[in-house]
Amino acid sequence: MQKINQHQKAFKEQIEKSRQDLGKRPEWLKVKLPTGENYTDVKNLMRRQKLNTVCEEARCPNIAECWNHRSATFMILGDTCTRSCGFCNVKLGIPNELDLNEPYRVVESVIELDLRHVVITSVNRDELKDGGATIFKECVRLIRERKPDCTVEILIPDFKGDENAFEIIMQSPPDILNHNLETVPRLYHAVRPQAKYERSLNLIRWFKSKGLKTKSGIMVGIGEKPEEVIELMKDLVSHGCDILTIGQYLQPTKQHLPVDRFVTPEEFRMYKEEGLKMGFKIVESAPLVRSSYHADQHARAIFSND
Repeated sequence: MQKINQHQKAFKEQIEKSRQDLGKRPEWLKVKLPTGENYTDVKNLMRRQKLNTVCEEARCPNIAECWNHRSATFMILGDTCTRSCGFCNVKLGIPNELDLNEPYRVVESVIELDLRHVVITSVNRDELKDGGATIFKECVRLIRERKPDCTVEILIPDFKGDENAFEIIMQSPPDILNHNLETVPRLYHAVRPQAKYERSLNLIRWFKSKGLKTKSGIMVGIGEKPEEVIELMKDLVSHGCDILTIGQYLQPTKQHLPVDRFVTPEEFRMYKEEGLKMGFKIVESAPLVRSSYHADQHARAIFSND
């Protein structure tokens, strides 16, 4: 479990001191425990292939729904991250040696699940010269080669803004390029201390300029204000973002940043309505939405409209 830094600790204390008692989790945030035959099949497949999923690592509330539809988000480059984001449950530390066979196991799983759309994300690997871009590229290349009817979405880290890493990604480009802003710029010091808001926006603009469909996601209820969310949405549209996901932040453990408020379904609907007016092609905005939620539906929709 990661240790939070001083900025995160101060922010955590600020929220805990100023917020009202949230009480029990509202009904709209309650989910069933994951069960079902397909859920078990997918879980067993991941263990057999020695693969990680962000569904498990990030404690996604939609894991039962997605896995029972035989859909999963693969998390490559290991299970240990080099960054200390205040919201994330993925462990922090020194990563293991790079696994060059990982792309082959990913594609075998894609084939076995007979996926029409696959999402591939990763931990941050800042110690690598290319940030892990080559492994992303190989995953996409192999899926194109062996499962050409499957569309590919990759949810990438910022690679510290290195365009050489971006160029590696474009050697075998995905159908959808996803990179999450996560939160409003005012909160980056606590929520994403090693990231930069403008750097992430420029990444989206760079890949959009190469002709890719682009996507980003944020969480709310972590200390932002609605007007800040609207400004963030305007920034994303102006940088060429096509798809936006917005969901409620849920504290993974007591050591992570606390929930500031439970955002109402009405506010989520407002963000969706405003986002579509701004020019987003798709806005998925609801309490339990996560980056990969309904990703297969988004892919079908955005390419059918071309």
